[in-house]
Amino acid sequence: MSSPSMLQRQEIRQQVRHLRRAMTDDQQAKAAEQLADLALNYAPLSAARNIALFLSVDGELNTRPLIARLWHLKKAVYLPVLHPFSPGNLLFLRYSPDTPLLPNKLRIPEPPLDIRQLITLDQLDLMMVPLVAFDQHGQRLGMGGGFYDRTLQNWRQHGFLPVGLAHDCQQVDSLPVAEWDVPLPAVMTPSKLWQWE
Repeated sequence: MSSPSMLQRQEIRQQVRHLRRAMTDDQQAKAAEQLADLALNYAPLSAARNIALFLSVDGELNTRPLIARLWHLKKAVYLPVLHPFSPGNLLFLRYSPDTPLLPNKLRIPEPPLDIRQLITLDQLDLMMVPLVAFDQHGQRLGMGGGFYDRTLQNWRQHGFLPVGLAHDCQQVDSLPVAEWDVPLPAVMTPSKLWQWE
């Protein structure tokens, strides 16, 4: 089904990914540090014990400086892992400084599947979510795989707070919305925190 909004979504994805990838290494490094500073002053993050994050690919905001600081604060960090038997779904596994990472079929590094390292969504306090673009209403456009749309479906019942992470250049005026899209209550960029509830 290729409605105009689907095509628009593809175009926005391409434009924003291009902007994101055009950033220099210096700009990326500075953005990552600024974001880590902002995140550590964000009350829900300070209060959180179990935090789901992601490792950046394709010009996404580099989360590694933030992860290192969270480890330093003795917070538990979890990374998404593609569910082995439930296609399109994510599991979250504990990520420590000594966790080996292996690329999954999408070439994204993930921890090895180990049931002892697994956390349920109900046990998470905060989930930092990747996105390609967001608008001023908190709508999020992802890569198109729907992994996070499925994960975020019932975030209120699970009791964790989802927060989008993005470069400033990833903000657009408004996004075409699909019925499966889950708007975010907050998005953080290196220069600002956006909150909608």
